[in-house]
Amino acid sequence: MITRVALTALTLQTAMACQLPADAERLESARYRLALSTEPDAIQPGKFFAVLVTACAKDEPATIETLRVNAHMPQHRHGMNYAPRIVALSPGRYRAEGFMFHMPGSWEFVVELRADGRNERATLSRRID
Repeated sequence: MITRVALTALTLQTAMACQLPADAERLESARYRLALSTEPDAIQPGKFFAVLVTACAKDEPATIETLRVNAHMPQHRHGMNYAPRIVALSPGRYRAEGFMFHMPGSWEFVVELRADGRNERATLSRRID
């Protein structure tokens, strides 16, 4: 019983302390506030880059079971030629490596996560010249 109370308190404290990076772009799903940034900041067609994602629960804490990040060009109806690899850096923080936009134009990042048995999805559009 003591262990359960301690874990619950830790979970609540972690959820309350979750902060999105100030320099990242914001997006939302039904239960999460998300921040997305890229390394390097400026994406160049034909060059690899990484995506950093932070996910904070809006209300009650939830355990993220899986998180995926991908991108596609809605107007052209195709995605990337590469599959990114995602690594959890810490609770709620992820790094996806292996992104490459092979052409300029309007791209859309798609963040999909599963938490407590429920799926969430958020998107962010970005123009690449």
